[in-house]
Amino acid sequence: MSSSDLHPLESLLRERIVVLDGAMGTMLQRYKLSEADYRGKRFRDWRGKDLKGSLELLLLTKPEVIEEIHTQYLEVGADIIETNTFSGTTIGLHDFLFVGEPQGGRKNQQFFQRVVDDPDLRALVHEMNLAAAKIARRAAERVAARTGTRRFVAGSIGPLPVTASMSPDVNDPAFRAVTFDQLKQTYFDQAKALLEGDVDLLLVETIFDTLNAKAALFAIAEVFEQTGKKVPLMISGTVTDRSGRTLSGQTVEAFLISIAHAQPLIVGLNCALGPDEMEPYVEELARISPYFMSAYPNAGLPDPLSETGFPETPKTFTPKVAKWAENGWLNLVGGCCGTTPEHIRAITKAVRDCKPRQIQSPIRHPQSAILRLSGLEPLNITPEMGFVVIGERTNITGSPKFSKLILAGDFEGALAVARQQVKGGANILDVNMDEGMIDSEVTMTRFLSLLGSEPEITRIPLMIDSSKWSVIEAGLKCVQGKAVVNSISLKNGEEEFLRQARLIRQYGAAVIVMAFDERGQADSLDRKIDICARAYDLLTKRANFPANDIIFDPNILTVATGLEEHSNYAVDFIEATRWIKENLPGAHVSGGVSNISFSFRGNNTVREAMHAAFLFHAIGAGLDMGIVNAGQLAVYEEIEPELRERVENVLLNRRPDATEQLVEFAERVKTKGKTPIKDEAWRTQTVEERLKHALIKGIVDYIDIDTEEARKKAKRPLDVIEGPLMAGMSVVGDLFGSGKMFLPQVVKSARVMKKAVAYLMPFMEAEKSAGAKPQGRIVMATVKGDVHDIGKNIVGVVLQCNNYDVVDLGVMVPAAKILETAREKKADAIGLSGLITPSLDEMVHVAQEMEREGFDLPLLIGGATTSRAHTAVKIAPHYRASIVHVVDASRAVGVVNSLLNEQLKSEFDVKTRGDYARLREEHSAKTRGKKLLTLEEARANQAPIDWNAYQPPTPDFMGAQAVCPAIVDLQDYIDWSPFFHVWELRGRYPAIFDDPVIGKQARELFDDAQELLEQIATKNLLTARGVHAFWPANSVGDDVDLYADETRRERLATFYFLRQQMQKPAGQFNHCLGDYVAPKSNPKSAIHSPKSADYLGGFAVSIHGADELAKEFTAAHDDYSAILAKALADRFAEAFAEYLHKQARIAWGFGHDENLSHADLIREKYRGIRPAAGYPACPDHAEKRTLFDLLDAEKNAGIKLTESFAMHPGASVSGLYFSHPEAKYFGVGQIARDQVVDYAARRDEPVAAIEKRLAPNLG
Repeated sequence: MSSSDLHPLESLLRERIVVLDGAMGTMLQRYKLSEADYRGKRFRDWRGKDLKGSLELLLLTKPEVIEEIHTQYLEVGADIIETNTFSGTTIGLHDFLFVGEPQGGRKNQQFFQRVVDDPDLRALVHEMNLAAAKIARRAAERVAARTGTRRFVAGSIGPLPVTASMSPDVNDPAFRAVTFDQLKQTYFDQAKALLEGDVDLLLVETIFDTLNAKAALFAIAEVFEQTGKKVPLMISGTVTDRSGRTLSGQTVEAFLISIAHAQPLIVGLNCALGPDEMEPYVEELARISPYFMSAYPNAGLPDPLSETGFPETPKTFTPKVAKWAENGWLNLVGGCCGTTPEHIRAITKAVRDCKPRQIQSPIRHPQSAILRLSGLEPLNITPEMGFVVIGERTNITGSPKFSKLILAGDFEGALAVARQQVKGGANILDVNMDEGMIDSEVTMTRFLSLLGSEPEITRIPLMIDSSKWSVIEAGLKCVQGKAVVNSISLKNGEEEFLRQARLIRQYGAAVIVMAFDERGQADSLDRKIDICARAYDLLTKRANFPANDIIFDPNILTVATGLEEHSNYAVDFIEATRWIKENLPGAHVSGGVSNISFSFRGNNTVREAMHAAFLFHAIGAGLDMGIVNAGQLAVYEEIEPELRERVENVLLNRRPDATEQLVEFAERVKTKGKTPIKDEAWRTQTVEERLKHALIKGIVDYIDIDTEEARKKAKRPLDVIEGPLMAGMSVVGDLFGSGKMFLPQVVKSARVMKKAVAYLMPFMEAEKSAGAKPQGRIVMATVKGDVHDIGKNIVGVVLQCNNYDVVDLGVMVPAAKILETAREKKADAIGLSGLITPSLDEMVHVAQEMEREGFDLPLLIGGATTSRAHTAVKIAPHYRASIVHVVDASRAVGVVNSLLNEQLKSEFDVKTRGDYARLREEHSAKTRGKKLLTLEEARANQAPIDWNAYQPPTPDFMGAQAVCPAIVDLQDYIDWSPFFHVWELRGRYPAIFDDPVIGKQARELFDDAQELLEQIATKNLLTARGVHAFWPANSVGDDVDLYADETRRERLATFYFLRQQMQKPAGQFNHCLGDYVAPKSNPKSAIHSPKSADYLGGFAVSIHGADELAKEFTAAHDDYSAILAKALADRFAEAFAEYLHKQARIAWGFGHDENLSHADLIREKYRGIRPAAGYPACPDHAEKRTLFDLLDAEKNAGIKLTESFAMHPGASVSGLYFSHPEAKYFGVGQIARDQVVDYAARRDEPVAAIEKRLAPNLG
């Protein structure tokens, strides 16, 4: 396209960096306008609210001031000026100019409907926007005529005081004050007037809620269509803090994907942040955006002492922004809040010689191979990504459980189903509310609104699923990300198909197209091809629908029905998929996989095999995504050979009697427990293949026999290890790395390997044969003061599976021992693990010692409390060699390979150091930028509890009581979900069993756990010991004093607590645990009120015997059972804590009538809390010492505290009981030095000691 065909602004953007103006509000402050100035003659007798501050009103009462400010910006070099219409909408101005009041005091959708429909307000808004455009146009043309340089007017469309994605009421997360249609109407009125006023472009800016912006973009599209006039579009989002997200929770990339359907000319960022804080997000957007890039930050973060309210002067602001231009990130630059003509003058000079960022127009060069979707986070579906799982359990038509919950109005339970789908690995969440007994539109809206307050769910894209268009549209009006519509088809003709497609495009969604037409469902290859080709042509040519946003579902239909005409259904789908991928560029393919096997419902073994085999062939043909019936998915390579052959005969229609053959086989399969009759066919294979099979399947039954046969066949025992055993483990490593095996299976494989090696060891020693040479040797240890080792053990097993020699030093290992062993064993790397926060300091100490002693080995850091950020900020600066944080076992092998491989380690080290340097800078900037309240201010904002109106409950005993329940009595209190997390199977129990990817493995792991539990119970392998107590207590400031008896004269001990100091929005409080205990004396009463007689509880519980049991298993070369035993002990410890808390609530008197289900206990739906020292609400581990002394925990529960306050045995839990109904969990977060000093004085400890213990809270 020649430059003459481009819009003049696009031509200019290609030539140089374009300059936008600065702040309007900042400049208006200089005029010191009064209420009378705002009213002018026209509004002199206005009887409503004061009008000062309504900047848009000045367009009618002081137009000369607005024009003068425009002129100042133009004269210093601005190419574009924005109209003074930032809040120029009916909703944006309603606080000033709408005379009505909300009924009941709450602004809701009924109130805002009156606002957007008010004829007088709409007329005034139209007049303001029209005037704004004309004033700006007049100034622009006057300066352009004088300078000979064209200037442009951008119609400013700003945010609103209401949000469509978030509830303004924390107690009602489904509530929305405004609807999508109301937002669309208010934006339509504004955009139409600006266009009538002849603006050159429309600018939707300061977007903190993407759903609001999507309503604006929808309205703008309607204005363009209605008026027949179209101008370029500029869109500018707002990252609200250093988290890199908008206020409504989207990342920069997710935001970009969500608004791309509007085909903007320019996309960028503005407001909220200064150039320092905004820089990483400008860099990110410039890297990923296919549009012209803009940035106009504030002049720093707000500073009321500065002249403009912001600290950055033209001299300090300009070099920071100019650097972005020099880096090639910008096409357009300007200023937001706090910037002035002086800022813009300096920017204009600074970027004059900088080349603009080079792009290709996204409209003319679409990246058609990628389907880009978004929730709060992006999902880019590429050919390399692999199969995309669509979570279907939030489909009322397909999930009886979800249906029951919705019909019963249990939306919290329904949200739990959605949460499980995401945790279980769903990439997209399908939501369907098609049920005759409910209002589907209302229910879809409510459920999606509730999802909006669940960021862990809505981080993934949503699929709006319905057979009713009205329900689909209701859903699209609730989703800020880029969703998928499921589905539309040609069954109602081309015009309705195109109408729906255009609206889907306007809402910013992708679409699934079913292979239906006016004649019905496509049931043959030719019909599938014809319908999909026709739909593709209509969508791309007549609806302007991007090919990469089209997903075809060519209908997976049931085979093996006994009807000959159904025999080719699977082949037809597979071939249709192949044809679509080869002939319809950019299009994707999806399908409902469970339909294929419906003939064998009730026989899960056959169905699993059919699904796995069908997916194997369909994915090979190009299937991108699908709904897989949860819990019915096997690994293709693991299907029993005869079953796989018969299944594929049916699926691929290879013989006329295929169905009969499969039916005959199915009758020989035991469906109970989904276990086929035990097949020993693999035992007829060669010994090498048998060993490989045993390793992959984790079968130990024949390992001694097969290893002996292999030994006799080999020249040396070592050859068996280096040959078939390592070959088998190599396959295991490959399967684990590619996601085809899961952690429990890998650990079982390691058990087989260890038993085989143990069998060979006497023979190797007899001939003094050296062992197989490992890839490297890793010394691993849980650091001094810490006793937790499950995660470390798992990492060790995975490394051993990949031919690394792991020297495990166990727990509580001092730095000297770690370094001494590393030298002695000639280690290639050292790995440190820890669970409690004091372990972080010990890791720093180990790094310092390694540096002091001249080590140059890589240092691996892992454990629940560790993180990349902590490793980068606190540990890496102390050691010059490589330091790497390892997230979990699945990453360990890749990290160690990269660190020890001569070809990879240099590049890996450079990249890691670069990442950690960036993390340190981000942390430093975040710490500098975080504003904290003083301790006095935080205390003044404590939770307001009316102690006069509250009678604390009295427990039925005082002092400590030892408790020793039977293990079986604790089983009902187990929360199984964390058990699966230990094994890196993410999901919520019991729904994890229905997960299409990991469900089968989760079930096998659970069955193994139940088997071990039975042994534990029958043989008394584990014992539970605990103690709990109550004491008279009152708060004194932030602390809580305990008393020896009810007279409350003798102080027994004090628990010291910390208070949140972060700045909180209005109506939120700075919490401290001491707030939930009645104060020593009633502050509203001159006398000692009996209502101040409160109580505090405490507990410590432990499971004994796990370490000994694990050692027995390890000695038998059974790491799998060793880890299983420790994981179960941890679960029993938590269950014991839950069990004892229930007894405490009963003792307090309010727990008798709880009648809570297991799920309710897990969700903590009871009154009161049990916070633990070392956790977010009470981060100081030292409080355990006071608790343990009061409980005499070592005597009563057999628990010891280490010097770092870790509890031994590791399967132990301790904490405090609070009874107040408003007591809740919270995180103290970052605290300031004034609280550190105050806390040290209260505890009578040196400040340095407190700073060491509370380092994670000091930034």
